[in-house]
Amino acid sequence: MDYQRTLDEEFCRIALKKLNDENNNEVRQPLSRQPVHTVYGGAHLFKAETLQKLNSIAKVNFERYISDAFELSEAFEIEEELAEIIFPRVKAKLESGAIEDYRIDFEDGYGYRTDNEEDSHAINAAIETYRAMQQNLLPPFFGIRVKSLSSKTQLRSIRTLDLFITKLIELSGGKLPNNFVVTLPKVSSVNEISVFVSFLSSLETKLGLTPNALSLEFLIETASAFFNSSGEFSLPKLLDAAQGRCESIHFGAYDYTANLGIAAHHQDIRHPACEMARQIMLMAYADKNIRLVDGVTTTLPIEKYKFSPELITDQLNENRAIIFRAWKLHFDNIQHSMKCGFYQSWDLHPAQFIPRYVATFAFFWSSIDAASVRLQNFMQKSAQASLVGDVFDDMASGLGLMNFFIRALHCGAITEAEAMEYSSLSLEQLRIGKVL
Repeated sequence: MDYQRTLDEEFCRIALKKLNDENNNEVRQPLSRQPVHTVYGGAHLFKAETLQKLNSIAKVNFERYISDAFELSEAFEIEEELAEIIFPRVKAKLESGAIEDYRIDFEDGYGYRTDNEEDSHAINAAIETYRAMQQNLLPPFFGIRVKSLSSKTQLRSIRTLDLFITKLIELSGGKLPNNFVVTLPKVSSVNEISVFVSFLSSLETKLGLTPNALSLEFLIETASAFFNSSGEFSLPKLLDAAQGRCESIHFGAYDYTANLGIAAHHQDIRHPACEMARQIMLMAYADKNIRLVDGVTTTLPIEKYKFSPELITDQLNENRAIIFRAWKLHFDNIQHSMKCGFYQSWDLHPAQFIPRYVATFAFFWSSIDAASVRLQNFMQKSAQASLVGDVFDDMASGLGLMNFFIRALHCGAITEAEAMEYSSLSLEQLRIGKVL
């Protein structure tokens, strides 16, 4: 039966063609591997063997305080059944090398020094980086953090960058470490990114590097990074100013809350102001294939009494209580960040690697069965709307479920065999990021 219409069918088709052509031309990038953390260490302390030493300290702490799944359950207040799954995986990760991303730090972890000192440390850091490259001691992701481009430190920042890169390229014959990145802190304007990119580009040209060889990441730690003085939203413009170099964007919770004038004793990674900032970052950078990184837990797991066989029971118990409190706080912060969509955050101490992997692996294993049922049901319905219990899944949530398993696989929470078993996807599907 023909019904009277106002809009002509051909007119609708023509009007929608541009939209359909645009959608068809969009290529969905597969979810790339994201390290679970970034570890910062002062540039004056960096040696080729530094990462091995940090891994060793993490293993010693794990063996000292977590001998089995029961103690893991007790320390992190998780169910013993979950602890049984996680314990051998955390132990294996610590034994194989816990550090996934490392920054030689010339900023907060380094402080202010004379020009002669920082020049020397920049050169030595490059030499030690080259030694680590030769011995295959670097983690999958690696880089340096220079000082900010504020008026007081901008020349020092670029001088350190220049010295380090120039020396490293001289030693390596033009090679950079895998997934090498330069971190710019306290970004407050689009112009800072643009100027910094010009320095990176000039270094590439003069040192014979390929364009965009020097990747960039920056830290958002000020209100002006979100909105400029005219009230305009700045986050997308910061990314545009990076001209395709940006790999990840970090959020500095403590500098940010200080910048907002929040009292020191209320500055915390889970302050409401930080919650809002993270969600704005997620909205601004959704579908941009940019790794978002949360901040740090400042309470470090450091024993009150230096460990020795002579310690009495009360001292050992006090040490244990201190370590467990710091671990549980870091565990809770990591899981909170992940629930907020930030799958990477900072570690400052090797003993923090333990709650890092307990929290990360628990995040995936605590919901893997439910995610498996939902994704398998979604697959069986051939991407049509599906309902499992009271949870409705469409194509968007199907892709989200697939990304759950990709992230779990990338971080080592599950094996390839487990990824295929629980997701009902092939390794090829997981690699290219396609459900159907």
